[in-house]
Amino acid sequence: MSAKPQAKVSDRRELANAIRALSMDAVQKANSGHPGMPMGMADIAEVLWNDVLKHNPNNPQWSDRDRFILSNGHGSMLHYALLHLSGYDLPIEEIRQFRQLHSRTPGHPEYGYAPGIETTTGPLGQGITNGVGMAIAEKTLAAQFNRGDHNVVDHHTYVFLGDGCLMEGISHEACSLAGTLGLGKLIAFYDDNGISIDGEVDLWFTDDTPRRFEAYGWHVVPNVDGHDAAAIGQAIEAARAVTDRPSLICCKTVIGWGSPNKQGKEECHGAALGVEEVALVRETIGWAHDPFVIPDEIYAGWDARTRGANLEAGWNKRFAAYQAEFPDLAGEFSRRMNREMPEHWETESSAYVASAASAAKDDATRKHSQAALNAYAALLPEMLGGSADLTGSNNTNWSGSKALTEADASGNYIYYGVREFAMSAIMNGIALHRGLIPYGGTFLIFSEYARNALRMAALMKVPTIFVYTHDSIGLGEDGPTHQAVEQTASLRLIPNMVVWRPCDGVETAVAWKAAIERTDGPSSLLFTRQGVPHQSRTPEQIDNIRRGGYVLVDTDGDPDAIVIATGSEVGLAVQAAGKFGGRVRVVSMPAVELFDAQDPDYREAVLPRRVAKRVAIEAGVTNCWYKYVGTDGRVLGVNSFGESAPAKQVFEHFGLTEDKLVDAINDVLGA
Repeated sequence: MSAKPQAKVSDRRELANAIRALSMDAVQKANSGHPGMPMGMADIAEVLWNDVLKHNPNNPQWSDRDRFILSNGHGSMLHYALLHLSGYDLPIEEIRQFRQLHSRTPGHPEYGYAPGIETTTGPLGQGITNGVGMAIAEKTLAAQFNRGDHNVVDHHTYVFLGDGCLMEGISHEACSLAGTLGLGKLIAFYDDNGISIDGEVDLWFTDDTPRRFEAYGWHVVPNVDGHDAAAIGQAIEAARAVTDRPSLICCKTVIGWGSPNKQGKEECHGAALGVEEVALVRETIGWAHDPFVIPDEIYAGWDARTRGANLEAGWNKRFAAYQAEFPDLAGEFSRRMNREMPEHWETESSAYVASAASAAKDDATRKHSQAALNAYAALLPEMLGGSADLTGSNNTNWSGSKALTEADASGNYIYYGVREFAMSAIMNGIALHRGLIPYGGTFLIFSEYARNALRMAALMKVPTIFVYTHDSIGLGEDGPTHQAVEQTASLRLIPNMVVWRPCDGVETAVAWKAAIERTDGPSSLLFTRQGVPHQSRTPEQIDNIRRGGYVLVDTDGDPDAIVIATGSEVGLAVQAAGKFGGRVRVVSMPAVELFDAQDPDYREAVLPRRVAKRVAIEAGVTNCWYKYVGTDGRVLGVNSFGESAPAKQVFEHFGLTEDKLVDAINDVLGA
C-alpha cells in the first residue's frame, strides 16, 4: 500500500459521502442514471483510491499505473466522482453535465472521453474481461522486461463488478482463464447487494459465488462488510498478499446506502431518487452542502496529485537505473508502450509484400496468413497471438510462437480454449493496456459469439486484430451451422471496423500489414479454408491494395462491364472476364470500408459511373453489393443458409461458378 496516512474513520465516511452526494445530485439533475451502486460502493472506492491505488492524476497515461475498471458501468457517477475528487482534469461543470450531449461524463464510462477511464463499460461482464486482458498484459510485459531487482512493470488491475457481471456468461469464460493463468495482480470487488433492475436477485441468481471462484483457482475473501473501511482495507491487504492467483473480494453492501426510503431496494438502482429523497439523504448522512458543492477540506482529503507525482517520480528514477543497465530493453519498452513501429518495419514489411507477389503460390488464404505471421511477428516481439481452440485450423501460430502459461508468462501465444467472446474482450483489454499487439482467431461463424466485444473494440477505437478463417460456404462438409453466410456483411456494418477479405497471398500480406499499422480501430481478417489462385499484379496494383479496392484486370479502353469480387471469388471473376476478350474489368475489393474512404477521383477511376453494367460476386448475402452495381446490376451470392457437402459441390449448388458468372455478365450486357 502507499505511504499516505489513513484518514480517521469519521473523515473516511465524509470522504465517501462526497461520492454519494455528487452521484445522487448528478443523477437527479439529469433525471436519469443509476445512483444506487455509487452510493453502495462509495466506502469501498474511498479505501481503494485513497490508500491503495497507484495512479497520477497529472499523467493518466503513466505506464506503470494501476488500472481501475468499473465493470458495472451503469454506476458511472462513482467513477466520475472519483476522478473529479482526486484531481483529474474533470471539472465540476462536467459532473453537472452528466448524461448530456457532448459532455465528458456520458451515461456509461466511455474510453477517450474523460481522463482516467481505462475502458468503455456498460455491457455487463466485459469490464472484468477487459481487466483479465490488462492483467495478462502486465504479467507478460513483466516477464519480458523485468530483470533482477528492476521491476519496471509492476502494477495491479482492480475491477468493480456486480451481480449482473457475474450472471453474464462472458464472466465465466474470462474468470476461468484468469485462474488458469494465475493472474495474481488482478483483484476484483464483488458488490454483493442482492439487487438488480428486476428486484431481489435470489429469484434468479443463487450461485455460491465464492465457491465458484475458488473452483476457478481464485483466492477469495468472503463476507466483507462493504461499509467498514477497516474491513475493506484488511481484505485488500489479504488479496495483495496472494501473488499466484487472482483475488475476489466479496463485499456485502446496501444499494443506495444513506437513502432512508430507497436503500436496499431496486427503486434506487436505475432512477433518480427524487428531490425529496435527495434532501432526506443529506439529513441522514449529515451532508450539509448544496448540490455539487464540495468543501475544500474534502477536496484536500481526496487530492491525489502530489502523491501521484511522487509515485511516478519514483518509478522514473527506477526506470532511469534500468535504462542505464539495460538500454536496449528500455528503448524497446518505450517504443512498444508508445505504439511506435520498429526502425526497419516499413522496409522489411514492404519487402515481404513484394516477396509474396513474386511467389506465385496457390493456397488457402489462412495458410498465406500464417506465412505473413512468420514474416511480421519476427519483426514485432509485441505480437501476442491466440486462438479459441482452433490453432491448427486458424493457423494463428507461427514458427516463433511460445505458449503463455501460469509458470512462464514471457510467451507470445495464448491458448484461449473455447471462449470466443472472452478471447475478443480480453484482446481489447490487452490493446488498451498497450505494449502488445493482440490478435486471435476462430471460425468466422463464431464471430457471432464475440459480436459485442467486436463492437466495443470499434467503439473504443482500439487496434485489436480479429482473425477469422473458414470464411464462407467454402468451409464445406461441416455444413450450415459452420458456414458463414451473413457474417462478412454484418461485420462491415460495424462503424470503424475494417474488414479484409483477401483473395491470395499478396492481398493477405497487405491486409496483415495494414491491420498491424492501424492505430485508430480494429480490423477483421477473413481467410479461406480452401485453396485460391495467385493473381499477377503490377507494382502500382500492389500499392493500390491498401486502398481497399483496385483494378485487377483491365481493358484497353472503356470496359463494357465491371465485375467486383472479394476473397475466393476473385479467381472466378478473373476466369470469367477472360471469356469476354478484354471487354470486362475486374475489380478486387478486399476492404470495402477503405475503398469507400478514398477520394472521389480514385473511386471514379476504379468504378466509373459511365460504366453502369456491373456484376458483383461474393460467397455471402448479396444486399450490401447493390450500392456498387446498382439496382440493374447482378449480384451472385448466398441468400440462404449453406449445405453440408464438399466445398466444390456447395459452390456449384449455389451457382458460384465460372459458368454462372459468365451468364450474369452476359445478362447485364444484354447478350
